[in-house]
Amino acid sequence: MRTTLLWILNLLGLGVGGWALFLPDRFYDSFPGVGFGAWVMMDGPYNQHLIRDVGALYLGLAAAGIIAVLTRGAAARTAAGRVVAVAWLVFSLPHFLYHVVHLHGMATIDAFGQPVSLLLTVLLPLPLLFPARPSTGRSATTPKEDQR
Repeated sequence: MRTTLLWILNLLGLGVGGWALFLPDRFYDSFPGVGFGAWVMMDGPYNQHLIRDVGALYLGLAAAGIIAVLTRGAAARTAAGRVVAVAWLVFSLPHFLYHVVHLHGMATIDAFGQPVSLLLTVLLPLPLLFPARPSTGRSATTPKEDQR
């Protein structure tokens, strides 16, 4: 489950980050797409620098998450996953709170969809902060095996 959560966060980071960094004008004009309004455009004038910086931030979170997934050894992978979770939370919690109090002027679907989608990036990292539950049905690894 931890690996799945990390991959979901990684895909979010790659998708949002790649779009914002490499196509900032399209990101500004149409994010998130898929039937919603243009959430970024509603919050102020176009700022290519800011949009590209946010894109790079998301890509940085995804890169850290990918490294965490690929880290060998259960203990090291768990520790790396915790670091990634903290990084996502440091970014996502203030981001979520900002948007929750700035919903004025949005269509109902956007005023619902935006905080829900941003809340996911607050909730998804939380399980990564806690120790993994021991798996059942598998033999436990020895410390020597974890170092491979």
